[in-house]
Amino acid sequence: MNVQPDKFSLLSFSGKMKTLHLSWMAFFITFFVWFNHAPLMGAIAETVGLTVAEMKTLLILNVALTIPARVLIGMLTDKYGPRIVYSAILFVSAFPCFMFAMADSFEQLALSRFLLGFVGAGFVVGIRIVSEWFPANELGTAEGIYGGWGNFGSAAGAMSLPALALVFGGDEGWRYAVALTGAISLVFSFIWYRNVRDTPQGSTYFKPKKIGGLEVTSKSDFVFLLIMKIPMYAALALLTWKLSPAGVSMLSEMIAFALYLGLFVLYIYDCYKAYSVNKEIFVKEVPEIHRYKFKQVAVLNILYFATFGSELAVVSMLPLFFAEVFELDMVYAGLLASAYAFMNLVSRPGGGWLSDNFGRRITLLVLTAGLAGGYLMMSMIDSSWPLFLAVLGAMACSFFVQAGEGAVFAAVPLIKRRLTGQIAGMTGAYGNVGAVVYLTVLSMVDYSTFFLVIAATAVVGFITLLMMEEPRGQMAEVMEDGSVQMIDVT
Repeated sequence: MNVQPDKFSLLSFSGKMKTLHLSWMAFFITFFVWFNHAPLMGAIAETVGLTVAEMKTLLILNVALTIPARVLIGMLTDKYGPRIVYSAILFVSAFPCFMFAMADSFEQLALSRFLLGFVGAGFVVGIRIVSEWFPANELGTAEGIYGGWGNFGSAAGAMSLPALALVFGGDEGWRYAVALTGAISLVFSFIWYRNVRDTPQGSTYFKPKKIGGLEVTSKSDFVFLLIMKIPMYAALALLTWKLSPAGVSMLSEMIAFALYLGLFVLYIYDCYKAYSVNKEIFVKEVPEIHRYKFKQVAVLNILYFATFGSELAVVSMLPLFFAEVFELDMVYAGLLASAYAFMNLVSRPGGGWLSDNFGRRITLLVLTAGLAGGYLMMSMIDSSWPLFLAVLGAMACSFFVQAGEGAVFAAVPLIKRRLTGQIAGMTGAYGNVGAVVYLTVLSMVDYSTFFLVIAATAVVGFITLLMMEEPRGQMAEVMEDGSVQMIDVT
């Protein structure tokens, strides 16, 4: 692994540290744009005349496209490199953002919100570029800083956009605040393109042999891959059900049926593309030196389902939870609930640091156990608890959730270097799948049961972790001239 030998210093803005800082800034902006509607929803609803059902529909549409987009962006990143792909995401996403700012009907808001789900895929790109610039003993910390500081973009939006809307003034102030986030994204797309490189000077950017599907190295892993694709399509089917007459009735039964059928056809086509990429493994065995175990990817998918999936769901419902349980004003409840997201600044880098220093597998085992215990504790919170203790409990739980996210992506780049974007895309998509599942569960049960369900899935994640192997000390990659290069990953 050829990476910059310079010192790891957060105050530096050169070499690998410049790449890290620009990466988390790009991620910060994508989340700033992705969630720019949430703190302004009241003003948006009043201006456009939205019903409660229509507001909930916009929240659903905001995450719908992100599931397939993360998989697609992972493939494009591995093929074309982070410099081009991140620039394109930032540039293109500005325009549906402007569309949302100018919308004057629910249909226009819905279309632009659906398209803005694409910007949520930007996270995947940074995972690959950070893995190219940092040695393995610093990789978890670097990925944690990238994920934690970038993820804070949603919380920063919640704190700043309402004030910006007031500064612009009038009932239309929210439009200028939303448009400003799009303008920032547009400008930064050029800053990113002009200031980053895919790899340090002299390093090779390893690319997949084929694009269109994740490469696996055995027949059994190919079957495993097809099985692990199913939950992503099932989550999209669940979103379709929510929008059908059985849910908020945005879609007619005929359109919903057409979407179900389309998802099934798309899954079959996805399986075919995966076969096209991997058909050689049915003719001859992959040499041992080039193999990797897909179960490593599957375990990380399940863990990100429980970690990031639960974070997205809990961030969405925690203000209402505090308001109802402790009979608080929504503004005050929202402020208290923001402590959960605020922990990202230290928790996710902390999880990466622990992974660097104590091992990938053992760190994930400890943090997953803590995650299960944290949500078990939250299931017990009721009005008899002192409010400060409930907030501290939520913050303690969030540490294990977000540190777990950092530890997951400390391991992702160590599975197969040239496939890092695709593996990160699939793992990231599972986080959104988890959010869809958990929010659906929340719509059917009380708060206590909701937290218990998350705790139960964390236990499942802990059990699957027992099958995970510590990443090997080296991996083999094929150079463009056909020669083999061994890369140190420890």
